[in-house]
Amino acid sequence: MRYETVIGLEVHVELATDSKIFCSCSAHSYGAEPNDHVCPACCGMPGMLPVVNRRVVDFGMKAGMMLNCHINRVTTFDKKSYYYPDLPAAYQTTQWFAPVAVNGTVEIDTPAGKKAIRIKQIHMEEDAGKLVHDLREDTTHVDFNRTSVPLIEIVSQPDLSSAAEVEAYLERLKTLLRYARVAECEMAHGTMRCDVNLSIRPEGSTEYGVRTEMKNMNSIEAIKRAIEYETARHIDAVENGTEVLVQETRRWDDVKGKSYAMRTKETAGDYRYFPDPNVMPVVIDDEWYDSIADSLPELPEVKFERYTSEMGLGEYDAEQLTRSIALCECFESAVEVCGSAKDAANWVISEIMSILNTKGMTYDMLTVNGETLGRLIVLVRDGKVGRANARRILADMFDDATIDPEAYAEKMGFIVSNDTGLIESVVKAVVAADPASVAAYKGGREKALMALFGKCMKELRGNCDPQVLRVVLLAEIEKA
Repeated sequence: MRYETVIGLEVHVELATDSKIFCSCSAHSYGAEPNDHVCPACCGMPGMLPVVNRRVVDFGMKAGMMLNCHINRVTTFDKKSYYYPDLPAAYQTTQWFAPVAVNGTVEIDTPAGKKAIRIKQIHMEEDAGKLVHDLREDTTHVDFNRTSVPLIEIVSQPDLSSAAEVEAYLERLKTLLRYARVAECEMAHGTMRCDVNLSIRPEGSTEYGVRTEMKNMNSIEAIKRAIEYETARHIDAVENGTEVLVQETRRWDDVKGKSYAMRTKETAGDYRYFPDPNVMPVVIDDEWYDSIADSLPELPEVKFERYTSEMGLGEYDAEQLTRSIALCECFESAVEVCGSAKDAANWVISEIMSILNTKGMTYDMLTVNGETLGRLIVLVRDGKVGRANARRILADMFDDATIDPEAYAEKMGFIVSNDTGLIESVVKAVVAADPASVAAYKGGREKALMALFGKCMKELRGNCDPQVLRVVLLAEIEKA
């Protein structure tokens, strides 16, 4: 018998706000000392009352709109009761009865064509803390830095049917949320985590099988491996009776490539949801709604079409640029200044992306100002700064975003000088010092000329017109 896999995802995304959801503590604790970003409110101390961070609601609405959801104009917060050591109040403030967004769709590409994945809801909630296990001391420590960091949980309908579709869906979510600048979505940093709900059923059946959930998956490769393993385990259990499948929560061990039972899967009733009396309902009026709707970015596929049809870029260049909203913004600002989409695209793709990769930075971490880049491109195009020195200026712009390209080029001595007297003196010295290369060029080896050219350019620190240098160099070689 042939089976199909049925998958639904619960994706937890840490929002890119400065402060936490119900207090003013910093929401950015990655790499910080344990318990360095906490206060009585986010530690659940008695008598401390939460205050909703409006920016969190802004981001929740924007995420919902990016995923084609309906935005509830009255959204409420509820208590989800369960006990775990890193949950100081013994309940989580979340949304159950009236989440911020419902009934959306995300379209993904599959080998069979486009496929729409339905979104059941997006709800806002606070994150829990983190348990740190010290095996040497046989002790578990609790770090509350992450407690009350704002999250949205994106709950899909069980519309996914393979590891490849799950990967496409997660990548699409990351792209849309990054474009809206509501989240970093870095799974390696824990700012995006995923719970995988999976079952199998005979092909063509509409009945769902026994569902298991794998919690807190934090890499796409691990998720894909877990789906493949869990699918095989379910099929083996159904066909060969190797075990009795039960609804449960499981832990994925990526080293061993296996999943292990953690606990019986809870139902909504087990969590005893009830409205949080300490958090008032949030009413979203037309003015608030419209301000968020007006702030939505142009979608990547729309930018791609505009870049290729209106700006004349090739598909490869357009595809590279639209990988990140930061790259797009830098590119578009540079075009406004230099007037050439092709030049701006070449600099972003060949130079900026190379520096980002060298520094181990994501594309969305780009801080170089596009207007400044455009001015640098103009300096090169006008022959005022050589390409090599322009690269040095650009690299320094990564460390100091306030650099003025013209003033910096003057300061560093990068302005091109066509002082023929200086060029001729350098060329004479280089030619006289390397008769072997001169002879090789005269003997037909073109590379020898490039070697001499490079030595001259090095002596001149790149500050001359390449065409002028070539003319002077050829003339001097003829004399030699």
